[in-house]
Amino acid sequence: MHHATPLISTIVGGIVLAFILGAVASRLRLPPLIGYLCAGIVVGPHTPGYTADQALAPELAELGVILLMFGVGLHFSIKDLMAVKRIAIPGAVVQIGIATLMGMLVSWGFGWSWGQGLVYGLALSVASTVVLLKALQERELVESPQGRIAVGWLIVEDLAMVLALVLLPAMAGLLAGAGPASGDAGPGTGEVVLAIFATLGKVAAFVAVMLVIGRRFIPWMLERIVWTGNREMFRLGVLATALGVAYGAYALFGVSFALGAFFAGMVLAESEFSHRAAEESLPLRDAFAVLFFVSVGMLFDPMVLVNDPWGVLATVFIIVVGKSLAALGIVRAFGHSGQTGMTIAVSLAQIGEFSFILASLGVYLKILPERGQALILAGALLSIMLNPVLFHMLDLYTARRSRGADPQPA
Repeated sequence: MHHATPLISTIVGGIVLAFILGAVASRLRLPPLIGYLCAGIVVGPHTPGYTADQALAPELAELGVILLMFGVGLHFSIKDLMAVKRIAIPGAVVQIGIATLMGMLVSWGFGWSWGQGLVYGLALSVASTVVLLKALQERELVESPQGRIAVGWLIVEDLAMVLALVLLPAMAGLLAGAGPASGDAGPGTGEVVLAIFATLGKVAAFVAVMLVIGRRFIPWMLERIVWTGNREMFRLGVLATALGVAYGAYALFGVSFALGAFFAGMVLAESEFSHRAAEESLPLRDAFAVLFFVSVGMLFDPMVLVNDPWGVLATVFIIVVGKSLAALGIVRAFGHSGQTGMTIAVSLAQIGEFSFILASLGVYLKILPERGQALILAGALLSIMLNPVLFHMLDLYTARRSRGADPQPA
């Protein structure tokens, strides 16, 4: 076979462009994620030149979602969460609620229904794991008090979004038919309640199987592979666990690939091989994560910045200003210092991968209008670009404060 197939050209085009633009973003001291999204814009249908296959890109993105969620599960730590539970759990829940309400208020100005506004607001309420951890690592703040709070806060946000991804399909009929904009009464409350309970029942059955069987079998299987001394088989075993559990969750229990992969990572995180599994699976996870971000970029039409500037500004305001002020107020209300509050606020002043997944699911379920997805993508791009600037301003403020006064404990 001497000709390039759509699959090969899509993968090669996406990865090569992501590498080039990711390197440019890094050179400009921006997160490489910006370069990956821009690569998707370049190969997308909204820009001239080469266009990647529009049918294959979502399939590759689904693999990226599975491996991203597997990585989230691998790094999920009950211990880290419990250490800061007094502020992280109520703080994250209240901040998600405030950001979602702000999104619903803005969406009301767009003339959307409350169901559409709910999905839009939820997508704006959760920060990017990739961006937040990278910013904290660069400043060696991960193990600091404010870093621990930020990570715990992020864990709660991730769990809330996993729950939203589980419940959204069950509530699709109600949310899609919510409000006068839809012109449809939608399903009855009883039908929605039954659908929610059926979904939660399937999730409970899957969780039970993972806790009773998967919790024992997966570590046992990997232990036997480790004994063979074959590193390649261990790497393949980790990948088979992530993909196999994700597909099994979907095929046998009717729950999403994302939830299956998340629980596969959680189960594996409890074993003694969790660190090695994270290291061995990282290259493949990174490669497919890149393709996921490229596929997200393909959905973005740059003309939304020109055609809908007020919508973009309102979206960025919620992410960068509204959500940050809410987080700052919550942290201060719990008695922490202004320095800690500002660090948490700046850390959360962006959105990323969960927002993309939630927006894509909302459009697929015909809840969120395509305009909403475009605004969320624009808000993500701009907020991620602004985040290093905000951290730099915080660094300058911290340095000036330390020179002008005695340092105060975080």
